[in-house]
Amino acid sequence: MTRLRLLARLVGASLWSRRLAISLVALAVAVSTILFLSVERLRTGAWESFASTISGTDLIVGGRSGGVQLMLYSVFRIGNATNDISWESVEDIVALDDVDWIVPLSLGDSHRGYRVVATADAYFERYRYGRGLSLEIEQGARFDDLFDVVLGAEVARALDYEIGDRIVIAHGLGAAGLVRHDDLPFTVSGILARTGTPADHSLHISLEAMTAIHVDWASGARAAHTTPAEVLRARAAEGDLAPNSVTALLVGTTSRIAVFRTARAINEYPEEPLLAVLPGVALQELWSVVGTAERALAAVSAMVVLTAVVGLVATLLATLEQRRREIAVLRALGARPGIVAGLLVVESGLVALVGVLVGLLTVLAATPVAGAWLRATYGLDLPVGLSLREALVLSGIVVSAVLAGLLPAWRAYRIGLSDGLGGGG
Repeated sequence: MTRLRLLARLVGASLWSRRLAISLVALAVAVSTILFLSVERLRTGAWESFASTISGTDLIVGGRSGGVQLMLYSVFRIGNATNDISWESVEDIVALDDVDWIVPLSLGDSHRGYRVVATADAYFERYRYGRGLSLEIEQGARFDDLFDVVLGAEVARALDYEIGDRIVIAHGLGAAGLVRHDDLPFTVSGILARTGTPADHSLHISLEAMTAIHVDWASGARAAHTTPAEVLRARAAEGDLAPNSVTALLVGTTSRIAVFRTARAINEYPEEPLLAVLPGVALQELWSVVGTAERALAAVSAMVVLTAVVGLVATLLATLEQRRREIAVLRALGARPGIVAGLLVVESGLVALVGVLVGLLTVLAATPVAGAWLRATYGLDLPVGLSLREALVLSGIVVSAVLAGLLPAWRAYRIGLSDGLGGGG
């Protein structure tokens, strides 16, 4: 106990005598901790946001292609479908015993570079993202008229649209548009709350509206005669504008067990080649392709931790040369080499511990504020607590600092009285 008490007093006195330099070292460790935790949480948040782009949907169904391609065009609005699904096939899928609900999606048109998604009213109720969150109308309402359009938050912000504005949809994709449906303009009826998903970058219309604007089209060209909007509204009221086909389906099943049974039935559907994929599996496969940024962030996290430990050791070694006389005096007063070496090891671990705690408390205090901003701006959900991985890494920083302190401790152990009190000191 006497030796430990002496060591504690020596550590306290030594740290206090060099409080400015030690504070800067602890601050460097704290900054490294903040950087590590920030990068780690952004990395985790990016993956969780990507993985939860769509939730609550058991299957995504499209024309026979690949799972990644189906996920890209149906959920992320990237690329094009190889084949559509006929409406007769949609009705057959709805009739399956294990199917609870479906949400059809029809793609192919655009507005100033943003995708137009034709869908049913159930889309706003069934589409889930994040931790089971549903789409919310921030302004206005859903479809009331045949030619109503609901905008994603980013579309409304980027194009400065408000409720009541009239817009024209273009046939085909691309920022310039191909041929515009200017004879049948749409009115902005609603604007969605920001979600951080592809819904923010989409315009949503009804399936009947998609059919209506293509009534007078054939082979990608508009006929000379155009049907008046009022006639199309009357036909829609009579149920005469059902689509001939859709691009994809979001499907919910009656139970988890029924998912695989339904997927097999759809994949073996004899009338036309279809593909049913589980969103989670397709997202994992897609992330393995596009997850380079996540791996880069993980590498940055490792480098930040390494930098913190190396910086601490470098600082201890640099100050060791300045403390040769102090160490020699301690030896002259009777301190054993082991006490001197232990002094440096304890100092190294204590400085790292203080830096880690300061960094951790800073991040925990800032996470709710930063998380709210990231959630509103980019749709990223940051973890609130401390994960097991983070706790292990932070503990590893302290343990590494203690182990790293053995190098200057070994050098201090070898310092003799003549080294510190002689002319070389």
